[in-house]
Amino acid sequence: MVTAPWWQGAVVYQVYVRSFADGNGDGQGDFAGLTAKLDYIKALGVDAIWLSPIHPSPNRDWGYDVSDYEDVHPDYGTLADFDRLVAEAHARGLKVLLDEVLCHTSDEHPWFRDSMQRGEKSDWYVWADPKEDGTAPNNWLSAFGGPAWSYHPARRQHFHHKFLRQQPKLNWQHPKAREAGLKVLDFWLNRGVDGYRLDVANAYLHDTLLRDNPPVPQQMRTDTTWADADNLQEHLFDCNLPENVLVLEQIRRRVEAHGDRFVFGEFSEGYERAGAYAAPDEGLHGGYTFFMLRQKLLSPGFITGNYALLSGHPRHWPVVAFCNHDISRTVSRFGGKPEGDPALAKLMLALLFAIKGTVCLYQGEELGLTDVDLRRDQLRDPVGDLYYPVAKGRDGCRTPMPWDASAVHYGFSSGTPWLPVGPAHKALAVSEQENDPHSTLAYARRFLAARKAEPSLVTGEMKFVPAPLPVLAFVRKLGEERLICVFNLSRQPASFDLDPLGAVQPLDLGCGEATVRGDTLDLGPLACWFGRG
Repeated sequence: MVTAPWWQGAVVYQVYVRSFADGNGDGQGDFAGLTAKLDYIKALGVDAIWLSPIHPSPNRDWGYDVSDYEDVHPDYGTLADFDRLVAEAHARGLKVLLDEVLCHTSDEHPWFRDSMQRGEKSDWYVWADPKEDGTAPNNWLSAFGGPAWSYHPARRQHFHHKFLRQQPKLNWQHPKAREAGLKVLDFWLNRGVDGYRLDVANAYLHDTLLRDNPPVPQQMRTDTTWADADNLQEHLFDCNLPENVLVLEQIRRRVEAHGDRFVFGEFSEGYERAGAYAAPDEGLHGGYTFFMLRQKLLSPGFITGNYALLSGHPRHWPVVAFCNHDISRTVSRFGGKPEGDPALAKLMLALLFAIKGTVCLYQGEELGLTDVDLRRDQLRDPVGDLYYPVAKGRDGCRTPMPWDASAVHYGFSSGTPWLPVGPAHKALAVSEQENDPHSTLAYARRFLAARKAEPSLVTGEMKFVPAPLPVLAFVRKLGEERLICVFNLSRQPASFDLDPLGAVQPLDLGCGEATVRGDTLDLGPLACWFGRG
């Protein structure tokens, strides 16, 4: 019997370091604060932690603009503090994954300064001459608004940036630039980390002919597709090239050379040709797209649509997430009450933990945290600054973790937090849920403990079962073991016919009200039920 690698079906707890726990009272989360909370993370029942970018950065995009790949941000501590964090995590059986940003750097990185001056690294970034009238070389649009090019007088050329102009694009077509990126992976793997989440993993390569991206046809410009300006074009030449898969394979092999490690990617645009659904021996070990992250309607299609895409790539191993540092929190996105909605939070945790894939659980998701509504003067995110008030950016899901409802700033920091704590989070704080057996936190812990004892929920195949709306039903199967998972994705009662599934033994994993009457399963609002059959 072949043993699955540790990461298949693992639960990865995402830590947005700056907002997790402050150990020195300066208002910024740090390594010391995180180390002090490792027992809490271990008690959740997760297998690994994924840290948001830890490197020095001018924080134009809060760490996703790296100015030094071989050091840590002073706000978080020292390299010695990081080494202690890794050692303490490993002592508790927790893996440590880094969020690595290798498609671009900060414009303050020494590599870019050398390139700007046409030094040895002259071609390590994507430079191009302006058109005759001085405008950008082509029509590529930035994800953060405006052209994806900025003119630099030092070279009298434009440089490409998929995001902010302070995030110049590395030229992965250049062998030495590519090798420098791969050496970054070696550096931290040698320091003991267990793998990586790769930012914008679809965007390592660009079209060297700089061809224009085609427009999205007018009839396809729905509210979703044109909400951001860059969605007005198909990103076929600035990124998402088929050759990108070969880069992903090279990265995976580099990581695997260090032993039992895990590397997965973010594919925000979801183009299949860029490796979003590659098999673990063809691209990265796994990856997630934004299909489920962008959904706002709570219905079975939220799940079935994603796995319909995956069905065309049976050897791909999915990484699944319902929210992260870029996306509105799950409870808020699906219409939960601003003050919290435990019934919805528990249902979504059960669903996340039950579907096939490696699970990413965002900090506070286990508490059922909601987005925090911030004033414009409180925003720190450049996306919020760009689109306010139509959209307020990503700060609402990045606010500090509430640890102690009775403490200043809910125990996150003794100083002034870099983002305000959410007033509604007081009642959702760890201290308020820790000893409540009916809390969202207690349910998350109970489910994850049970999940470890149910191999079919970890690595089993998943097959959907016909069910009337708004019910979602599927079977997780491993060998002879079969688990039936049924969810009422509405606030109205619903029923499901168990008869086609044969004899089923109920399991104490569900939430909400569920009753079996003969062959009929009656589900209360936002309820789920599990059975062995």
